[in-house]
Amino acid sequence: MSQKTINITGWVLTIILGLLFIMSASTKFIQNAAVLQQAAAMGFSPGTYLAIGVVEIASLILFLIPRTAVIGALLLVAYMGGAIATHVQHQLSAAMPIAIEVLLWITIAIRFPQVRQQLLLQSK
Repeated sequence: MSQKTINITGWVLTIILGLLFIMSASTKFIQNAAVLQQAAAMGFSPGTYLAIGVVEIASLILFLIPRTAVIGALLLVAYMGGAIATHVQHQLSAAMPIAIEVLLWITIAIRFPQVRQQLLLQSK
């Protein structure tokens, strides 16, 4: 696969993830009654839920900026780990956050060859 194809694939996956995280964060910012009720069932106050949305958007912005993308990626990985833990703790299906986490790691491996080399212990 050419480097151009790899770069395009990495950015397409980044855009898909960006849209998913924007949709997720927007539900936290809108704070309609159904969303707040679901958040309360998991133990989150409206203020905490809003703060989680701010962290999500801040991490996404860092992920989208090439210079800070690795830091943003690691923050999003941690964020999704928390989402998975919350789903498991409340006996909810963790399939969606796990799928997003897997897609995130695939995107990281494609976009950041230095990270892929470190994770797979490949020589340069």
